[in-house]
Amino acid sequence: MKLTALFFLIMFMIGTDTFLISPMIPTLQDLYSVPTGMSGWMMGSYTLGAAVFALIAGPLSDGLDRKKVMLLGLLGFAVSTALCGIAADFWMMCLFRLLAGISAAFTAPQVWASIQTLLPAEKKGKAMGLAYAGLAVSQAFGVPIGSWLAAARWSLPFFAIGALSLLLAGAAFFILPSMKPQSNAVSSRQAFWRRYAPLLGSGRARGAFLAYFLIHLGSNAAFAFLGKWSAERFHLPVDQIGTIMIFLGVGNLAGSLVSGYVNNLWTPSRIVAAAVPLLMIGYAALPHLPSFMAASVMYFAIFFILGILFPMIMGVLNSLNPSLRGTISSTATATMNAATTVGASLAGLLYAGSGGYAAVGLFSACCFAASLLIFGTSRVLAKEPVPQV
Repeated sequence: MKLTALFFLIMFMIGTDTFLISPMIPTLQDLYSVPTGMSGWMMGSYTLGAAVFALIAGPLSDGLDRKKVMLLGLLGFAVSTALCGIAADFWMMCLFRLLAGISAAFTAPQVWASIQTLLPAEKKGKAMGLAYAGLAVSQAFGVPIGSWLAAARWSLPFFAIGALSLLLAGAAFFILPSMKPQSNAVSSRQAFWRRYAPLLGSGRARGAFLAYFLIHLGSNAAFAFLGKWSAERFHLPVDQIGTIMIFLGVGNLAGSLVSGYVNNLWTPSRIVAAAVPLLMIGYAALPHLPSFMAASVMYFAIFFILGILFPMIMGVLNSLNPSLRGTISSTATATMNAATTVGASLAGLLYAGSGGYAAVGLFSACCFAASLLIFGTSRVLAKEPVPQV
């Protein structure tokens, strides 16, 4: 129970920090006098660090004591996030966000790997579900709470996350046992990089990760400037912008809770065929809704569908090769954060152009259309495993 609670709280903190910037963009943009086209980098720098270093952190940690890797990651995450609260200018904020993302890249993969290492088979599924729930709950409650703190002073959310993450590092030190590598773990540079060879050499794996990238690209591009659009369209202050995050977070949590039932009822191909077109329509229509309440309901529906879709796709990715699940998880994390980085940057350019949030919504719909094309024309949803090399 202690382990599961620890993993839930770690993912809650990482999830809160990941998405905290979105509702704060109007506030930070005014604070640093940065143009809209560049402001997305305050979110993108975090995910850039997480994307690049996740590719290194996952396989590298297979040859080290996972407890030590997690502790160092949590300490770095706590310090770099707290430093965001004293960032004097835009570029300093981007630097500290980059460091926080790098630290998160060394922390989150250890959660998934530790569950597989420390818990008995009958408890692994529940623990994985609760850890994933930490991300959903962070959107439902962590980000809104951060927005409410930011209404009092913009730096408070960063100080709060830093302090609580430091406490979690202390708890992990006492709760987690040592998790030293097995004798056959990665021990050389050649073996380290060869773990990616089966994925790079498989057209089906490349198609799966490309579809996964496009789905995150579309969803995160729209999410990155949700706060700014809400402020401009509905004239909302930062604390009320946080309220809309409750709708999407609860929607994502609700979708996650029913995803197991839906995945048992429908095949992955049927889920994709039903979910992706609905998401295309939702993102295209979102910028044209007349009221804050209508936008909130639409985002609830969108994230409810995403809550069902994402676990299914992660299941497809992990089924590519059971012997490479650690590397697959790291690649999925890197793919997600790379998509968030690119999405935040492109959304800033689109929003700053003549199209505004309508252009962002159309871009998101096109990303989902492209992912649907890949799902439909490739063998992404086939069940044949990718062979080990």
